[in-house]
Amino acid sequence: MAGGAGEVLTLQLGHFAGFVGAHWWNQQDAALGRATSAKESLGELCPDVLYRTGQTLHGQETYTPRLILMDLKGSLNSLKEEGGLYWDKQLDAAVAWHGKLTTHKEEVYPQNPHLQDLLSAEGVRSSDGFWRVKSIPNGKGPPPVTTAAIPKPLESSVRVWSDFLRVHLHPRSICMIQKYNHDGETGRLEAFGQGESVLKEPRYLEELEDRLHFYVEECDYLQGFQILCDLHDGFSGVGAKAAELLQDEYSGRGIITWGLIPGSCSLGEPQKNIYRLLNTAFGLVHLTAYSSFVCPLSLGGSLGLRPQPPVNFPHLHYDATLPFHCSAILATALDTVTVPYRLRSSPVSMVHLANMLTFSGKKVVTAGAVIPFPLVPGQSLPDALVQLGGATPWTPLSACGNPSGTRCFAQSVVLRGIDRACHTSQLTPGTPLPSPLHACTTGEEVLAQYLHQQQPRVTSSSHLLLTPCRVAPPYPYLFSSLSQQVHSIPVFGALCSSSSLHQTLGGLATELTKLDLRRWASFLDAGVEQDEMEELLQELHSLAQCYQDGGGLMD
Repeated sequence: MAGGAGEVLTLQLGHFAGFVGAHWWNQQDAALGRATSAKESLGELCPDVLYRTGQTLHGQETYTPRLILMDLKGSLNSLKEEGGLYWDKQLDAAVAWHGKLTTHKEEVYPQNPHLQDLLSAEGVRSSDGFWRVKSIPNGKGPPPVTTAAIPKPLESSVRVWSDFLRVHLHPRSICMIQKYNHDGETGRLEAFGQGESVLKEPRYLEELEDRLHFYVEECDYLQGFQILCDLHDGFSGVGAKAAELLQDEYSGRGIITWGLIPGSCSLGEPQKNIYRLLNTAFGLVHLTAYSSFVCPLSLGGSLGLRPQPPVNFPHLHYDATLPFHCSAILATALDTVTVPYRLRSSPVSMVHLANMLTFSGKKVVTAGAVIPFPLVPGQSLPDALVQLGGATPWTPLSACGNPSGTRCFAQSVVLRGIDRACHTSQLTPGTPLPSPLHACTTGEEVLAQYLHQQQPRVTSSSHLLLTPCRVAPPYPYLFSSLSQQVHSIPVFGALCSSSSLHQTLGGLATELTKLDLRRWASFLDAGVEQDEMEELLQELHSLAQCYQDGGGLMD
């Protein structure tokens, strides 16, 4: 493959994972359409890490996500399970069958009209009704990206993630779990044990294995898998079984799991809240056993039962009750903290990144981000970092409480979207230096020096990129500090092995100990044994102990 980084296969498991994934792939798609800017340095991120080349039945080259996603019946709306890219109406009409046919039609959902308007404005659909695929990025000039602001009705009309997905998927990407319903009061995938049982069924297990083999066998060098998995519902069990399968079949490859939880809790629905706690705890413990590391991602303030307000971003205005908003923010953070293993030059492999962050059994990490990074016109990077200050400048994104006063053992930091002209101080010779950062001669040195000043005893890996994060429509307009629509922003993101996990994981175990499981027998009936609960508590306590001691105090 092109570039130095190996391929990554993405698994999206669950409906909120679908929301995050839709924004994530839209951002990748927008980057493909704008990557020819000279100052952005085309080669910084290698899209081949996430994408694969192919060919339609018409002989047209395609460039689609290397992706397997699983969701429930009724979750796709207008999106076809086989996708729309390889569909051929002429071949459909030429079925060589002359016997009696019985037709069963399901309800057809129209495409979200606001997304349709957005795509039509970009000329994506041709006059014959076929979707025309964007050219593979090869320097020949990508299609223009619209400058129109996202229509407000799109935000209010989004029901499912496919309502705003603008990327074509390969026919082997979507795998529907037909035995459970996305909508309705019955037939829901609510419990960890139900999710585990899905991938114990030969039908679904064989389908997943078949799709894995299809994508893996065409890779030149597979560096690993990234799993976007709902933690709050039964998909935590699906994710655990999927991670176990990956570890068994692809030993030695990286398996990085992003455990996703929507921002708002169901405070008025005790069963949902208790199930969220149980699913999150079981998911974290089982996913940790089979993953290189697990990172919870949520805009909620806590993983426990006691409600905490959603996190606050100084420069964002978002609605924590809207998955469309919450998932956009998490996708932006994800697009930033995954940079190390997507670099074209000198990439950090998934395995190496995990090894740096997870020593001594610390296989759960936290995430944080500054969105957008506040670099005002006329400022240099040293100016902005001095103004930002603090050992923990990032807004926490792992529902582990306020990181102030906790210890950091190791961290991977990415700052992206900073113009090279701003990397170092532009003070005239002889001017007194406001800080040691202003004496640095490169942007990389500025960032490394900043991290060392804030946390001198912490193992830090840092990357500084020119390439910003794309936030073009249908990304929601969330930027309270910007007066006009923007299409790219600078972002400062970090993954951290933090002592805050000692209290978080220990707190989960304490809350579970207080539960009267006889009241929630339905959770156990879904496939979890009583002795598994006891093992869970032991594992949570053991994990929590890993984060009790260490150097690198954060102020």
